[in-house]
Amino acid sequence: PVSGVSVSAQPPGAQVALGDRLVLNCTVAAGTGPLSFSWHREGSASLLGTGPRLELPHVGDKDSGHYQCRVSDGDSVAESPPLNVTVL
Repeated sequence: PVSGVSVSAQPPGAQVALGDRLVLNCTVAAGTGPLSFSWHREGSASLLGTGPRLELPHVGDKDSGHYQCRVSDGDSVAESPPLNVTVL
């Protein structure tokens, strides 16, 4: 099964200035086989991305919030703890 899913941000601390670029990386500690990634923001049903990396080239006011990466190996699903993104 998939485990140890975490999200890191560039810039560190996930504090990004309005209009700047934000990159989120999803890492998996354990998991075999083809992994599928999906990105979600708390309170939004829309899918933000489907790779291990999510890039927001120009963040806006509405982009702040809690982001999660969800990883599936086809049988099991694991979610990262939410990462709080702050737009300054």
